[in-house]
Amino acid sequence: MNKLIILLTTLAIFLTACDQPATDNALQYSTAPIEDAVVMYRLAIHPLHNPQKLFEAYQPLVDYINSHLQGVQLELEASRDYPTYEKKFRAREPAFLVPNPWQTLQAMDRNYHVIGMAGDASDFKGIFIIRKDSNIKVPKDLNGKVVSYPAATALAAAIMPQYFLYTHGIDINQDIQNLYVGSQESSIMNVYLEKVAVGATWPPPWRLFQKDHPEKAKQLKIIWQTPSLINNSVMVRDDVPEAISKQVQNILVGLADTPQGQDILSGMETDRIYSANDADYSIVRDYIKHFEEVVRPVENQ
Repeated sequence: MNKLIILLTTLAIFLTACDQPATDNALQYSTAPIEDAVVMYRLAIHPLHNPQKLFEAYQPLVDYINSHLQGVQLELEASRDYPTYEKKFRAREPAFLVPNPWQTLQAMDRNYHVIGMAGDASDFKGIFIIRKDSNIKVPKDLNGKVVSYPAATALAAAIMPQYFLYTHGIDINQDIQNLYVGSQESSIMNVYLEKVAVGATWPPPWRLFQKDHPEKAKQLKIIWQTPSLINNSVMVRDDVPEAISKQVQNILVGLADTPQGQDILSGMETDRIYSANDADYSIVRDYIKHFEEVVRPVENQ
C-alpha cells in the first residue's frame, strides 16, 4: 500500500511539472567555448544622411574592417537625428564614433579619444543652397526669410553658416527664422520644395543629393560657402583595448591605398581617412568659444 501511495505521488508531481509553462531563461547550449565568443563593438556615425542612406554608404566600410579584424567585430549603428546620436555617446554606449568636430569635443569629455580624421579638412565647410530661380543675391537679401539647417549642433551645416551670416551683417537671432529640420537631405529638400529661401548643408550630402536626385538638383545651386575648418573625427572609447584601437586605425588609414578601399571611400563621399589625435581638434574649441560669444549658444536651441 505504501509503495502504491509513493508511486501515485511521484506520478502527480511529474504530471504537474509537465504542465508548467517554459520560462524565458531556458538554458542555452553551444559547442564553442565561451572564451572563443566574438566581441562586438558598436560604430556609431553621426547623422550625415538618413539611416537607410547611411547604411548604404558605411556598411561596406564595416564589412571591410571586420574582414581584417581578429576576435572582434564592429556593428554599424545609425541615429535618426543629432540629439539621439549625442545622447548615445554621452552615455558611452558605442565603442567607436564618427562625430562632427563639435561632437568630438563633447565626446572627449566622456573619455573618447581621436584616432582619425574622416576626409580632407578643405571639404569641411558650410554651403548655402538656393533654387536657381531665387531672387537671393547677397546675405542681406535673407532679412525676414527662413533658412533651414539639419540641427543646431551641426558644425559645418549650421554653426559655420550662421557665423558666415554674422560676418556678413545678419543677426541670425533677429533678422531671419532658423528652421532645424533633422537631416542634411531634409535641409536641401526644403529649398527644392520652396519652404525656405536658403538651405545650409555641407559638400558630401550635397554631392550625394546630386547623385540620388539629379532632376531635383538641376533646379538648385550653391550661392555661398564658408571657409573650411577640420573634418569629422574617428574616435574610440577609452576602455577599448589599445591593440584593437590600433588595428582599426591602421585599417582606416590604409583604405586609400587599395582599390577596394578607394571604392568604399567613394561611396562615403570621402577622399581618405587620416591619422589624427585629440590635440588636432583644439582649433574647434577656439572656434566654438568665439561663436558662442558673438552668435548664440550651440545647444538649447
